[in-house]
Amino acid sequence: MTALATETPPPVETAVETPSGKGRGDENFPVGSWLIRRDLRAHVHAFYRFARNADDIADNPALAAADKVRRLDRMAAILDGAPGDDSPAAAAMRISLAETGVTPQHCHDVLRAFRLDATKLRYRDWDELMEYCRYSASPVGRQLLDLHGESRDTWPASDALCSALQVLNHLQDCAADYRALDRVYLPLDEMNAAGITVEALAAPAASPQLRQVLDRLLDRTEALIATARLLPAGVRAAGLRRESAAIVDLAARLARHLRRRGPAGDPLARRVKLRKRDFAAALVAGLVAGWRQ
Repeated sequence: MTALATETPPPVETAVETPSGKGRGDENFPVGSWLIRRDLRAHVHAFYRFARNADDIADNPALAAADKVRRLDRMAAILDGAPGDDSPAAAAMRISLAETGVTPQHCHDVLRAFRLDATKLRYRDWDELMEYCRYSASPVGRQLLDLHGESRDTWPASDALCSALQVLNHLQDCAADYRALDRVYLPLDEMNAAGITVEALAAPAASPQLRQVLDRLLDRTEALIATARLLPAGVRAAGLRRESAAIVDLAARLARHLRRRGPAGDPLARRVKLRKRDFAAALVAGLVAGWRQ
């Protein structure tokens, strides 16, 4: 009796993405809002989903660093055309880039930053943090500007805005990042100058020394916001101009919240965040700025 031959089934691809459940509503700024041209919103959302899912990989405490890097490399490969459906966000982003003609470099830049997140836990000084922001934050603004066909003369102001938003997010999450991931974005030289170590982030409330560090970083961040105020005037697309003005206003408002003394502005005691009235006021500011320009 001859045994029946059986075919070995093809291997099942394991998804590389590990979505956290966070969405556009969890961000400090509008993502692909109604101010953006209708025909471009799907492409803005595709980029957001790509970056969000890559960020979730880097921030997953259940994954080893090498596994995170492997997954991020796989997203890069699919973005560049490798077959497979194990990273839907990368596949969708590849289609978006093909349809719009925007360079894939911005996507690869954010993946570079998330590989750093997987392997780098400390930042020596402000310059090193800004180098990280060059890859983690600046590509977001550059992607939007390129998508709208804007001049690259707008990049310096956009980079300043995106870096400011990134640092503000680091300040919001400084305690959570340390406690969950042992990751500290606050520059070590600033903490050393204040006479504290990263262990200060484990306290239930910010010490006067840590408050001093936060305020110095807010000084630097507000300087970035001042540069970012030049952005709306350089943007030709009316919707993007209004949205960028609103985001600049939101950044300034969040910085003011983090300046507040006591628990209201203490990121160790609570997550300091924008409120609904902040978003409403920023929208009005954006509409007014867009109309004036």
